[in-house]
Amino acid sequence: GLRFAALCAAFLITSEAWGYGAAKVEARDATAKVLIPSAPGTQAFSSGAASLDISNASQGYVMMKYSGSNPKVKFRITTPAGVNYTYTVSGYGSYMAYPLSGGNGNYTFTVFEAISAKDNLYSTALSQSAPVTIANSFSPFLYPNYYVNFNASSACVKKASSLAQNCAGDLDVVDEVYHFVTGNIVYDNNKAKTVQPGYVPAPDTTLATGAGICFDYASLMSAMLRSQGIPTRLEVGYVGNLYHAWISCYITDVGWVDGIIKFDGKNWTLMDPTMAAGQSAADLQKFMTGNTYAVKYLY
Repeated sequence: GLRFAALCAAFLITSEAWGYGAAKVEARDATAKVLIPSAPGTQAFSSGAASLDISNASQGYVMMKYSGSNPKVKFRITTPAGVNYTYTVSGYGSYMAYPLSGGNGNYTFTVFEAISAKDNLYSTALSQSAPVTIANSFSPFLYPNYYVNFNASSACVKKASSLAQNCAGDLDVVDEVYHFVTGNIVYDNNKAKTVQPGYVPAPDTTLATGAGICFDYASLMSAMLRSQGIPTRLEVGYVGNLYHAWISCYITDVGWVDGIIKFDGKNWTLMDPTMAAGQSAADLQKFMTGNTYAVKYLY
């Protein structure tokens, strides 16, 4: 009996070494899956220097372009629930994608121009309302946009593909990206003290400098995960009295990251790369369980 058991064990070890016995886990496709927002003009509006294209609203975004010379221009999206998302317009003359984070319903889009460079008073340059039905609720959090700006040539996209090599599933990708970002990006205290209103993070800059504030951490990790086809929300709101940015992502895998972050395959799961950077798992767990994360904006 013992000799037979030993022979069986030897056969199992040998068969696994030769590819028999236990099933081999195949790596997922690590090729970048970068969605490209566009402004085809099939449903577009313009007034003066402002142009709005809502042709792809069903994909969870709209495109807006300002081609004038006014130095202070803002773009506001009012969601069906009445939440105002106000953006400081930059990159004049080029379309930029803005997410429709409020789900289905009637949206209002407004472009404002400053009345004078010195005043904080604005006049309406364009205003348009439209009903929106988003075909896939994940779409707004897969496309690049104003605050999560990347393309197929971005360094952060290439890094994500490299990290995703040999990953068996999306949970492994999230784990790799999470540990890369929290282990290689340091918090920039000076930037946090001097950052100006209207600041827009740039994922590739954060990757190149290896430093950033919470907005930078969240934007970089969102770009990297979205480029791998993993729906990721950049969330801004309050943790206690702290105005903060973090992410939530959605995967169908079930498992843990650092024994703290639980993915159940059914819900959006919160991750805080800023607080995780430079902290022990125990300290992070204490922080995350001791504070309430209240979302104000989704990007």
